[in-house]
Order: sequence, then structure tokens, then C-alpha cells
Amino acid sequence: MTVSDNGTRHVFTSMGTAVSLAFAGEAPAGAIAAVENVFRALDDQFSLYKPQSEATAVAHGGLQITAASRRMQDTYALADRWRIATADAFTPHRPDGSIDLSGVVKAIAIDESGAALRAHGASDWCLNAGGDVLTSGAQADGMPWVVGVVDPADRGRLLTQFTCSTAYPAVATSGVTERGEHVWRQDDADRFVQVTVVAGDIITADVLATAILSGGRAALDRALTRWPLEVIAANASGEYLTTPAFRA
Repeated sequence: MTVSDNGTRHVFTSMGTAVSLAFAGEAPAGAIAAVENVFRALDDQFSLYKPQSEATAVAHGGLQITAASRRMQDTYALADRWRIATADAFTPHRPDGSIDLSGVVKAIAIDESGAALRAHGASDWCLNAGGDVLTSGAQADGMPWVVGVVDPADRGRLLTQFTCSTAYPAVATSGVTERGEHVWRQDDADRFVQVTVVAGDIITADVLATAILSGGRAALDRALTRWPLEVIAANASGEYLTTPAFRA
């Protein structure tokens, strides 16, 4: 943990990525441990890279979802509701039919960490887990939290940035530049290489970033008519589709 006049910053690793937690001032007692515990518990239960996890047993068919824990069933139900809402652009199933909840678990961890931070009295903070960001309040200087969006054609530069607010505190990005084709594309999808979504909560932002990457322009148009969002989507030709906040 690093403490300075600019606040407190703590970094740890979970779910195969770096998790960064910044506070405008000193971190309330127990707040950092609470966030680490949220991530650790979800990773232990849902990681498909851990042979003994419950999610591995479900994915491999050794445990039916109907016999799984209530937490596993509820998470699957949440993911399946998003499948229906996005017309299958987001899905909790792999092409072979096995259940894979990794597309929603990190967002749940961020969301529940936000609740844990508020329960510990923290009001001004920014939580970044592998580029998916949830903010609250303001920075140490009183300015809003600002989230940069990396250029998919040049990972060393920022394409743009977004100033978070109470209405839009959550930013999530899904793309293929760093992780390759890890999203199951819909057959008729216009190919985006990176999608950043800003929303009122991190689960909506994260799920829809994945859905639009998978479903292309049709999924983007569908999302914009149903949810209050800001979006910037890049295709392989270097062209961008943006909503007004990213054009300002």
C-alpha cells in the first residue's frame, strides 16, 4: 500500500489480473482487506483455472448446475438473463454447451467490492480490475475520476478519456488486442476489435462491452436503444463509432 498527499493506492493480483484500488485519502480500516476477500472468494469458487473450484466441476459436467451452490445458481441465472437481454450476444455457455461464467464474475467482484467499500465508510475511491473501472466520489484534489481508453492500434497511447460521474461511475472495455479472440462471435457480427462502455453500474458496462464486441453493430444499436450508455467501438480498419460523450 502506498500513501501520499494524493491519497492511498493499493495493488494486488486476482483473477489473473492486476487490481488497483485508489482512495482520495487514507483507506478506512479493513476496507482493503474486504476488497481482497471479495475477489479471493469469487476466484476460488468461479475460476476455471483451479481444478478444485466449483465452476470447474460444473463446466466439466461433474456437478449439475441444479445441484450447485445457491451462489453458483444465482450467478448462472444472472448471466442467462443477460443472454436473453442481449439476444445471445452475451452468453454463459461455451460453443460446446459447457457453462462458463467468467464473463460476469469479475464485474460481480468489482460491484461487491464497491458495496464493501461503502460499508467500511469509504466514499472517494477508484477500483480498477484489469481495465474495468468503478468509481465513487472524487480524487484527492476534488476533481472527478478520469478513466483513459487505450488505443487498440497502439497500446502505448490513450485514444480518449472519460470523466466519471455519479450517473456514470463504471467503465468497462472488451477487446482482442491483448487477449486475442477470447469472445465467441456471432456469425453475422461486424467485427469490432475493442469496445468501451460507460454505464451506471459495472455489471451492465462489462456485460455490454462483451456483448457488443461479440454481436457487432446490431448489438451496439440494440444496447443503445435499451440502456443509458456511452460507447466507443473500434473496428479493424481504425474507424470508431462513438456516442456524444466520447465526441466532446
